Amino acid sequence: MRRTLFCLSLAVLQLVSAPASGQTTAVPDSIRAEGAPAIPASLSAALNRYQNIRSASFQGWDDTKPRAVYITTRFADTPQVHHVALPGATRRQLTFSAERVLAAKPRPKHDQFLFMADEGGAENYQLFLQDRTGGEPRRLTDGKSRNTSPSWSPSGELLAWSSNARNGRDMDLHLAAPADSHFHRILKEVAGQWSVADWSPDGRSLIAEEYLSIAESYLHVIDVSTGQVRPITPRRTDLKEPPVAAGDARWSKDGRSIYYTSDKASEFRRLARYDLATAAETWLTADVPWDVEGYDLSDDGTLIVVVVNEDGLSNLRVYFAATGQQRSVHKLRAGQLSGVEFRADSHEIGFTLSSAQASSDVFSMDLDKSDPLMNVSPLERWTESETGGLDVSAFVEPELIRYPTFDGKKIPAFVYRPAGRSDAPRPVLIQIHGGPEAQYRPGFLGRLNYLVNELGIVVIMPNVRGSAGYGKSYLKLDDGVLREDAVKDIGSLLDWIAAQPYLDKNRVAVSGGSYGGFMSLAVQTTYNDRIKAGIDVVGISNFVTFLKNTQDYRRDLRRAEYGDERDPKIREFLERISPLARVAKIRTPILVVQGRNDPRVPLSESEQVVAAVKKNEVPVWYVVGQNEGHGFAKKVNQDYLQAVEVLFLRKFLLGEGD
Repeated sequence: MRRTLFCLSLAVLQLVSAPASGQTTAVPDSIRAEGAPAIPASLSAALNRYQNIRSASFQGWDDTKPRAVYITTRFADTPQVHHVALPGATRRQLTFSAERVLAAKPRPKHDQFLFMADEGGAENYQLFLQDRTGGEPRRLTDGKSRNTSPSWSPSGELLAWSSNARNGRDMDLHLAAPADSHFHRILKEVAGQWSVADWSPDGRSLIAEEYLSIAESYLHVIDVSTGQVRPITPRRTDLKEPPVAAGDARWSKDGRSIYYTSDKASEFRRLARYDLATAAETWLTADVPWDVEGYDLSDDGTLIVVVVNEDGLSNLRVYFAATGQQRSVHKLRAGQLSGVEFRADSHEIGFTLSSAQASSDVFSMDLDKSDPLMNVSPLERWTESETGGLDVSAFVEPELIRYPTFDGKKIPAFVYRPAGRSDAPRPVLIQIHGGPEAQYRPGFLGRLNYLVNELGIVVIMPNVRGSAGYGKSYLKLDDGVLREDAVKDIGSLLDWIAAQPYLDKNRVAVSGGSYGGFMSLAVQTTYNDRIKAGIDVVGISNFVTFLKNTQDYRRDLRRAEYGDERDPKIREFLERISPLARVAKIRTPILVVQGRNDPRVPLSESEQVVAAVKKNEVPVWYVVGQNEGHGFAKKVNQDYLQAVEVLFLRKFLLGEGD
């Protein structure tokens, strides 16, 4: 009798909770949607598990505790700061803002932490100080300017950071003492983009990076008391000389040298040690033909842990600082590793780790206990993020391919093939990363797994020319008047797709965000007869209007990549290659996505392309996040957008409902 009642109750519960046929999901108040149909409630229900995948990111050690960490993770609508007292312990939420928290920095020798947050995705980041024990955060910045690269002095008494508060454009270096609200001064007024990298061990100097472009940057030591500047990496005086990039600088623990990464005399960013007394450089990773993407130094100065980007995957290496020799270390699973940091007075490192079959989580490893010969992992897991009840072990691993392009070069791409669906050619989504000085890195696909697992779509992530990670020569292949060569790389990918028996060349869609949005639009205007549909997320539709309307602090950085529109010849070229000039060629359905507060690619870029494509009398779906910036950060908006994207691909790529 009890079993009958239980089954009856369960059946009633299922009837109540299941969406009735014809029910739809309401459009959030924070969304403006045009052209997109109502979202069936059944689709929202099907997406629910994928929309409840969480992740966690390591933000630093709490040095007031024997072993404890700060992390960011999301339990409501946006990522917030949490504290974890021991590996696997309960996460205690510390910030409760409606806005996303971008990063947190523990204050040395204090039970406080600094965090960065903006409002509505506008990227005018503010710095807040909060006690770990609770209470309201205290804003340290003016509430309206852009503030970045905060760095604590070793004692935690002083804070340095970059801010454009003076004129909205140049990122000056600021100095403040949180204990004294009246102490705040500009340490150095600059022209351009400067950032604080690190403090000297005695707290008397700091090292700053002057950033001109991804290919050119310089390092300077600044005396905190006088503001006197000492250049560390020499500025090129002859423009015929190749530029050099130097960054990610750290002081040695004895204060006698500075470490940094640089591509000087190399295709890749190597780790260098610069002797402050002799100006001699020692290259610690000269034998590694890949970029160093992160590193840290142990407090006793004996070990250096280095993370290398090897063909898109993170590889952990450890060196003896005195000799530069590499020591053995346990090999981590293939994926992405970031935020590596030594715990104070130890050889234990904390970091964030993800892979195709594991969402981002926080781990640590004590290098003194690590034994690569042991058949056990030395990793300690601090967080275990929920994955919506999904079996992540069934998520597909990507295949790295290299396809030939028009000029004989080989373009790397990661291919995600649905498991057990080789009976017929599969539809394809080409997903192009932004940047363009970025790289698709194979970590955890998250929500995109729905397209592969449930819809059977093959997702291809190409790293076209101009992508980072493959050397500075590859990085420069799309600069200035070479821009269209990157678009041709996608044309060659379409040729490669057509030659694969397991891919359906007649069912291909293209998608991309930011610069990838430009690439998506460019593919739609160049190869429209070879695709079924396109998705443009916060993409550039006209380079000239983009450079005119992007935020002041970004304009010169983008001119270094795309060209200076003030030059009449360059302006004519940029106008000619812009998708808006060729928009009449778009004869396939298009989905355009934009954040109203986007400071990088402003709303006007999407507004003008939507208005133009509508004249072609093709389906145009347009989604605007009213409280979003360069992409959607809030879960309610992300959930709605994912449903729209899935509905769009089902209808126009898969042909459902035709």
